[in-house]
Amino acid sequence: MVEKIIIDTDPGQDDAFAILLALASPEIELLGVTTVAGNVPLNLTQRNARQVLEFAGRTDLPVYAGCAKPMAGPLVTAEHVHGATGLDGAELPEPSMPLQDTHAVDFIIETLRRQPAGSVTLCPLGPLTNIGTALSKAPEIASRIRRIVLMGGGLFEGGNITPAAEFNIFVDPQAATVVFASGVRIVMMPLDVTHKVRTTRARVARIRALGGSFGAVAAGWLDYFERFDEAKYGLEGGPLHDPNVIAYLIRPDIYGGRECNVEIETESELTKGMTVVDWWGVSGRPHNALFIRDVDDEAFFDLLTERLARLAGASAITSPKTARG
Repeated sequence: MVEKIIIDTDPGQDDAFAILLALASPEIELLGVTTVAGNVPLNLTQRNARQVLEFAGRTDLPVYAGCAKPMAGPLVTAEHVHGATGLDGAELPEPSMPLQDTHAVDFIIETLRRQPAGSVTLCPLGPLTNIGTALSKAPEIASRIRRIVLMGGGLFEGGNITPAAEFNIFVDPQAATVVFASGVRIVMMPLDVTHKVRTTRARVARIRALGGSFGAVAAGWLDYFERFDEAKYGLEGGPLHDPNVIAYLIRPDIYGGRECNVEIETESELTKGMTVVDWWGVSGRPHNALFIRDVDDEAFFDLLTERLARLAGASAITSPKTARG
């Protein structure tokens, strides 16, 4: 069965790999890419999404710009991780494919209304602003979503933007609250699993060995992206977060987790954006998410590398510029 998805994203080097993995996988039909402010502001995330699609030779896919700020409060971005463009590490041409006129939130709502109920999976890779806004604007779409598979949150690993909060949830905890209270089936890819998927030198070398412009750009992104987490955690390589969302759709058998109740902290100065995960079932609250904690990381990188090889010949970029951060 081919799974229809919408990728909601704030690229981000790891977002780029998630998009590429989806494009390279016949198990997935990508209906469109919606962008949100997160790793960098919206004017860059929509640009970056179009660059990634052009890089993969998929200018036929529509890209929609969504929310430029969280549902409440100021925007927090992560240029310190992803660089000024969000895709530092490889310099790609300015995109020529158009940005769609429709707002991303409206595209999500219209697509869910048009497609058969239960046939579309939402794949948020960044802050949940677009998804939370769509559910608030048109609550009836919740029953039409097959599932939401997202990257966000953490429990045993704590946070990565504050001691308690993972970046995507921290940027818009109000939107996360809407999503987790929606009744839609949710699969979480938290830091607890993504921190097990690290871009070691050997794994990056395999991707660089894909050759040509494709291998150079992909490895350039990884070289830049991993430098921050290598310094932060003192480990070889950095965690490659977002592609786990797409890998789970393709190979759920390489992941393991537990159904839990997950609530979002929105008020506390110390723990704003924290995902309060009832791993041990002590609260009595009903389960609302599958919290993924385990992964076969070798199988993940085998899958990613094999699928990227399928795209290597389709790249439209002939002379990329790469840079170590």
